[in-house]
Amino acid sequence: MADAMFKDKPQGTSRLRTLPRPHATISWIGKRSERLLVAFTLSLVVFYIVGGFERAFPVVPESVRLERHMNTGQALYPYAAVKSSIEWSKLKPRYPNKQSPTQLPATQPGTAHPPIQHRFKRESGHDRKRRDARRRAVRDLTIKSWSAYRKYAWKKDALLPLSATGKDQFSGWAATLVDSLDTLWIMGLREEFDEAVAAVAEIDFANSSSPMINIFETNIRYLGGLLAAYDLSKRDVLLQKAIELGDLIHAGFDTPTRMPVDNIDLLAIKSGEGQMIEPQVVSASPGTLSLELTHLSQLTGDPKYYSAIARLNALFSVSQNQTLLPGLFPMYISLWGPKPDVISGTRFTLGGGADSMYEYFPKLSQLLNNAAPSLVSLSHNFLSSASANLFYRPMIPDSSANDIMISGTANIHPSPDTKTNSVQLSPETEHLTCFIGGTYALAGRLFSTAEYLETGSRLTRGCVHMYKSFPTGLMPERLTMLPCPPGGSSHAAESCQWNQTLWDATEKQQGLPRGFVSATDRRYILRPEAIESVFYMWRITGEPEWEAAAWDMFLAVANAVFVKETGGGASVKDVTVDPSKEDVERSDEMESFWIAETLKYFYLAFSPPDLISLDKYVLNTEAHPFLRPER
Repeated sequence: MADAMFKDKPQGTSRLRTLPRPHATISWIGKRSERLLVAFTLSLVVFYIVGGFERAFPVVPESVRLERHMNTGQALYPYAAVKSSIEWSKLKPRYPNKQSPTQLPATQPGTAHPPIQHRFKRESGHDRKRRDARRRAVRDLTIKSWSAYRKYAWKKDALLPLSATGKDQFSGWAATLVDSLDTLWIMGLREEFDEAVAAVAEIDFANSSSPMINIFETNIRYLGGLLAAYDLSKRDVLLQKAIELGDLIHAGFDTPTRMPVDNIDLLAIKSGEGQMIEPQVVSASPGTLSLELTHLSQLTGDPKYYSAIARLNALFSVSQNQTLLPGLFPMYISLWGPKPDVISGTRFTLGGGADSMYEYFPKLSQLLNNAAPSLVSLSHNFLSSASANLFYRPMIPDSSANDIMISGTANIHPSPDTKTNSVQLSPETEHLTCFIGGTYALAGRLFSTAEYLETGSRLTRGCVHMYKSFPTGLMPERLTMLPCPPGGSSHAAESCQWNQTLWDATEKQQGLPRGFVSATDRRYILRPEAIESVFYMWRITGEPEWEAAAWDMFLAVANAVFVKETGGGASVKDVTVDPSKEDVERSDEMESFWIAETLKYFYLAFSPPDLISLDKYVLNTEAHPFLRPER
């Protein structure tokens, strides 16, 4: 191209080089051009530093690009929505609601959303490449697990990853498929998502593998999965199926007191007999219906779903300070009989049986934009009481390394003579309880309370410590640590130093890391609660320690659970085994929350913060993101 340009020059132009005046002019012009180039370059640098390029040429956020990719054009798998063979809303209830339905609370005009997420700065090219590589690793493992389910257990509730087959455990409505819908969407797996939606369109929610439907699991996995997938994709069939399922769950409130059952009797609904409330249930069962039914009312405009749980929340609200440990509810409650009892129990925990009830108090307040004062009070009361009564600081060898806390269980021993109850704190904890760090961090931002955020940091560090302490890099399902003396009541880091004499005198299981007294359940069953809290801490604080912790945890999890023969993830039988000395044995089970929660949280921890922003979405206890109303 240069040669051609020179050939086009007029002959005789070279004579200009012999004339002194033009030569001086060209030299002066060259120096001036250099000055202009330098000035222009400096201007560009300053423009870049002050963010001018980002304002003039803004980068399209990942969430926007993903939405275009997933929601544009025709579905790759066409489908025809099939209605369930029984329209639950048309069946006449045995115990109809005689009162007008409670309406969704209205947000006051001008009410601003409190900011939840940290305002992240522009990341360097090096950091972006590292994050992208980590995220691809999570996505690749998810694709393998989903492909294994697709190949060996399609439309079954769960994959058996070692025997390469499937099983039904939650009514036979393809729990893993429904539970994984939003994960497929979030990871940009368009073909897999479209195929799954087509399969959902064919589910008959009147045809169950069991006559008894667990209301808790059906609500968080199925209804939660459908609502979130609809929020993300706006596929009408997903909302249609959510309404069908919501009407079935609503029928679980067809009782004399209009309180929900623990297990829905399908035959009783079909015959119009109504439902029979169980004499005793764990508090998490009815306490974890609120987010999903509220959001279904938000999406449909039908208040009956919210009204059903508003009655239950009112019961919790008036009873909270009447329990044996005010602010907290006993693990076991009774909604049976003419007068429900949620105050008489003596065992209080944030672990299994109660966990997600507490998780939903601040999250429902967030979904309703803090428009329900009773939910704000429920949240503050439980957060304050748990901090005062359930948390302890464990004694660990490196006492200065981390200021950590663990959540235990309180047992109340009433004393009728002195009218003073004795509170005994059991230091046993479980993996399920690791959700609580994220809940405190979220509440810290939602209610502008720095103390909650600091407590969340300590609780999450406690779970990270438990992962790091075992040779597999995984935390056991249930374990006990040695509380700091006396009784482990102090939260202060400097008040608890390692005491070898005390440790030697403590009765404990052999072969555990120092500081761990027992591991009564040594399994890791693909649970998400620890990475859930780490994800919340990362998104809320932006502190690098949480991103680093997430990667260490992912490497440990991936190495321990991956089944190369099928591609699935299998539970670990004993996390205390040293992989360098013996093989780690696994169990033939892959719960639906492996893809729905665990892998999703890992993926989001390494994603740009605009993807499922905590300022826009409220995640249910199964990690299903519900779009928060703007007003």
